[in-house]
Amino acid sequence: MANLPSSKRPRVDAPVIPRAAIGNGPLQPRPLVALLDGRDCSVEMPILKDFATVAFCDAQSTTEIHEKVLNEAVGALLWHTITLSKEDLEKFKSLRIIVRIGTGYDNVDTKAAGNLGIAVCNIPGVAVEEVADSTMCLILNLYRRTYWLANMVKEGKKFHNPENVRDAAQGSARIRGDTLGIVGLGRIGTAVAMRAKVFGFSIIFFDPYLPDGIEKSLGLTRVYTLQDLLFQSDCVSLHCSLNEHNHHLINEYTIKQMRPGDLYIYYASVVLDE
Repeated sequence: MANLPSSKRPRVDAPVIPRAAIGNGPLQPRPLVALLDGRDCSVEMPILKDFATVAFCDAQSTTEIHEKVLNEAVGALLWHTITLSKEDLEKFKSLRIIVRIGTGYDNVDTKAAGNLGIAVCNIPGVAVEEVADSTMCLILNLYRRTYWLANMVKEGKKFHNPENVRDAAQGSARIRGDTLGIVGLGRIGTAVAMRAKVFGFSIIFFDPYLPDGIEKSLGLTRVYTLQDLLFQSDCVSLHCSLNEHNHHLINEYTIKQMRPGDLYIYYASVVLDE
């Protein structure tokens, strides 16, 4: 039997490239990273403190930011209380990256930032559980009137008979069998849906950006227009980041399509035309 050539490729030792020697000169200065609005950097600070200098600006606009930050900051963190327009971004002389501590980044002119060579990032997973939990608290409060009943007890109101309890709980509603409509089934919207199902809600959602079939994997009902969702829902919860397509998504016209007595929860005020 003839010897067949081996299928293995011959081993070639990679040349060893020596590392560059570490110079004896001064170390590079620590980069400056600024938290532009607020002073809560409890998560980021332990990570940044070893290799960067962190400045807390607590500013509402760039006019309140120190000149040193405008000239030297290479990174910026921000919540939602400050807006960075093209003119604001041009004030930063060394900025290379902006991190929005949250999901939406409508308070940053991303197009202008790109033209200036500044990367813009967000944190899609921040506070998903906390916002979903708070949403359920608001929904349950509206259905079961917990806040108002607790205030009555706090104020010393006495309930002597079932009629007193009935009068105090006026407006409370049964949850099971009602339909909760969710606008925007992203991370938070999905978390709200999973929690609401446990309480007996029927869940429908509207989200034109999701692929077909997602409703089957989650056991939800999908509607394909906002009008259908508003008409079918007993309670509506809004969870969508602001963009040019949904500014004032909920307005006088769309509210009129809801049934009288429907409840409304929202976590994106600019999407709502107040």
